[in-house]
Amino acid sequence: MSLKMKDSLQANILDDETIDFAHYWQVFKRYFGRIITLAIVFTALVAIVVMKMTPIYSATASLLIESQPANVMSIEEVYKSDTTRKDYMRTQYQIIQSRQVAARAVDELDLANDPVFMPPSDGEISIIKEAKAWLFANLPFIEKAPKTELTESEREEKRRQAAINKLMKSINVSLVENTQVINITATSDSPRLAAAIATTMGDVYVENYLQAKVEMTTKATSFLTESMEGLRDKLTSAEKDLSDFYEKNQLVNLTNGVVGLAAEELEQLSNQLLKAETTLKQNRTIYEQTQRNGADYSALARLPEVLNHPNIQSVRRQEAEAMSRVSELSKVFGPKHPQMVSANAELDSVRDTLQTQIRDLISSITTQYRASQDRVVTLQEEVSEAKSEYRQLSNLENTRRALQREVDINQQLYNSMFTRLKETSEMGGFESANARVLDPAPVPNNPTAPNKTLLIVAAFISSFGFGVLLAFVLEAMNSGVRSVDDVEKKLGQRMLGLIPVISVKRRKDMDLRAFFDSKYHQFSEAVRTLRTSLSLINLEKQNQAILVTSSVPKEGKTTVSINLSFALGQLDKTILIDADLRRPAVGKRFDVPNYQPGLSNLIMKTHSLEECLVHDEQSGIDIICAGSIPSNPQELLAGNGFKALINYLKKTYKYVVVDTAPTQAVSDAMVVSKSCDSVIYVVRADSTSEKMIKNGLGRFLQVGHRVDGVVLNQVDLKKSDVSERYGGFYDQYGYNAN
Repeated sequence: MSLKMKDSLQANILDDETIDFAHYWQVFKRYFGRIITLAIVFTALVAIVVMKMTPIYSATASLLIESQPANVMSIEEVYKSDTTRKDYMRTQYQIIQSRQVAARAVDELDLANDPVFMPPSDGEISIIKEAKAWLFANLPFIEKAPKTELTESEREEKRRQAAINKLMKSINVSLVENTQVINITATSDSPRLAAAIATTMGDVYVENYLQAKVEMTTKATSFLTESMEGLRDKLTSAEKDLSDFYEKNQLVNLTNGVVGLAAEELEQLSNQLLKAETTLKQNRTIYEQTQRNGADYSALARLPEVLNHPNIQSVRRQEAEAMSRVSELSKVFGPKHPQMVSANAELDSVRDTLQTQIRDLISSITTQYRASQDRVVTLQEEVSEAKSEYRQLSNLENTRRALQREVDINQQLYNSMFTRLKETSEMGGFESANARVLDPAPVPNNPTAPNKTLLIVAAFISSFGFGVLLAFVLEAMNSGVRSVDDVEKKLGQRMLGLIPVISVKRRKDMDLRAFFDSKYHQFSEAVRTLRTSLSLINLEKQNQAILVTSSVPKEGKTTVSINLSFALGQLDKTILIDADLRRPAVGKRFDVPNYQPGLSNLIMKTHSLEECLVHDEQSGIDIICAGSIPSNPQELLAGNGFKALINYLKKTYKYVVVDTAPTQAVSDAMVVSKSCDSVIYVVRADSTSEKMIKNGLGRFLQVGHRVDGVVLNQVDLKKSDVSERYGGFYDQYGYNAN
């Protein structure tokens, strides 16, 4: 058992989470008439407005922007735009849409005086003028602005500014993707004027660019001319300063500047001093050696400087030859031999010559040493003087270089300005545009706005969609009960039956015998379904008293009571009691006379049961009308007489159907329910609020009597979704019950 309950719970959860498209479809069908009416009315109003709208024409001119125009002369660098930047085209957008271009287009087309573009104004609407006059007259605290009279030129300028503003709003600029082509689209009431405006805007843009170039060229020429005069004066002054400097300091500018000669002289003296110092160092060494040996010629002869001297070496060779000859002759001749004497004399002479040469060489070394000392001292003085002179010339050279730089810079600036001036002068007569009109705007044949068909279709679709949305909103806000789901979820009650509505003429009641009419077979089957549901609930009871009530009047509880009695009468003996002692309706429906005694008479025991019974021949049921209207109906129904009557009738009849007053009007139904076995609560579909129904059901719970279920009455099957989900409540397939 628990497993079944679990499966049922899961099924309910899944059912709640599933989108019920059938329900939404039924809601749509229910409100379809009102939705389509709203859509048609709104569309008709929009169509009337659209048909009166002035057609608007759009014309488009194509403009080719040269992103990289040819540089004819380098002077363009002075004032040309950087066309390689990403925002170049965006800049052109702003220029085309600028007020300056618009103003030139207005002036060129004379739009300020064009009656089509600027229709003559008759001033403010008379109603607005009258309203303003009334306000100023009746509300003194409102300060009236002083009215100033405009001159003719001021009025023309004001109208021109208004035309410029209007033109700027009527222009749209767009870039053709992946190209350098800009489309200029103009809108106007006149197709010819729209084409003229679009084309003129392109032409004016190009002319504006060219004029800007001419103005820039003129400004550049003027600026360069003025700059040339100043540079010429500066160059002349710099050249004069340099010339005066040379003249004052008696300088000669060579290739290496004024310090060139001094640098060369200083370098030569330095080299000579270095060589002289080296020679002095060598001579000093020889001199010191000769001074240490004194007059010892043999020792002096052994000195390397003496031995290596060419003269000494020559004499020594002569000495060696003489000694060799003496040696050879000594072997042949004796010492006294004339040849020997001659050879020895020659040897002595050579040796005397050697000593003389050595003595002269030593004397020469001393003299050379003294001369080297003097040479070094002289060169040192000359180098010192040369350095001092070089330092002086270096300072002068720095000054010269500064003056020369000033001359060179001014010369370069002057030459550059002179070249630019010549280029600018040549550019003065040349005009190169950065754009050209690719395609002039053609005159449009058809208006672009308003798209009347589209607006009307859009109005219909939007109003239809709004109607659908409004229908679902109203459906969500509706607190009534119209379906089985509402009965089960909102009211928490069992659904006993669903009674379809039967169309009748206005202010006329439904046919009393509709249950037996084959034309209303759906209604009959619905009542039989109610009978079956009620019988299944009370299977254990042999005889039963059934109370029928509702929340408020006009919900059809009496109709349900009568037809339920007809249906039960087909099964067994049945009696219908009208317990609504305040506004009885059963007797009136059966055409029973008002004087016929009924329930009140039986309870008060003024008449017998036989006298109060009315038998309906066609249905076979008995009827007890309300009888005389008492002054205290609730006390009468709460007494033991009513309960005893019900118990007596249950012994005679299988079914006792009791029609009572509505629960929200009086408490008679709660009193009567104590004497009945079942309570049937009738709810009119899509009428009574959920809160009111719950209040009525709650009152039965307060007296301790349960409600067997709810009967949903007067359900419009064409608009309700129960016809598809609960088809068992009635015949949906043309079944005719006889």
